[in-house]
Amino acid sequence: MAGFYTSQSLSVDVGDDPMKEDLLLLLADQRALLEIAVAGVDEEQARTRTTVSELTLGGIVKHLAHGELDTADMIADPDPDAQFDLSRLDDEYTLGESETWAATLDEYAAATRRFEEVIAAAPLDAMIPQPIAPWAPERVWWSVHRLLANRIRETAHHCGHADIIREALDGQTTMGVLSSGLSF
Repeated sequence: MAGFYTSQSLSVDVGDDPMKEDLLLLLADQRALLEIAVAGVDEEQARTRTTVSELTLGGIVKHLAHGELDTADMIADPDPDAQFDLSRLDDEYTLGESETWAATLDEYAAATRRFEEVIAAAPLDAMIPQPIAPWAPERVWWSVHRLLANRIRETAHHCGHADIIREALDGQTTMGVLSSGLSF
């Protein structure tokens, strides 16, 4: 689709829903930009901090994988009593000693497939209860459309982080790769 940085197609059938198709293609484009940012990174590089932030490429991919799975589960099996598990935040953005970069990439790929399958099957106007958390003490309900838009925003947000981390790591930039004529 014109207007994206990368050439994407959907891996799921969304029927006759151009809005869902456009949103999933935009998410696929952002994911492809993330893939460019982490392409060729080894285990050590995936764990390396290159800025004053605690973020690493591995931590970003892990976080995005969890976000995709959590959102897919939330849509597929809504829980009107859900509460955010704060203990997850302890290692959400880091690769633990028992976690590998390769497994994290595989987890992200599986999470993106699961998310797309759930979105393909869900009506965009379905209302999903959101977990209560310290930053959201009152229960709110979001549409699947809003949850999908939020995944796009979250992925784009972290693509920028990944690009900065990667540039500081070895000089590679996503736009530099795209400008060189490589296609993803």
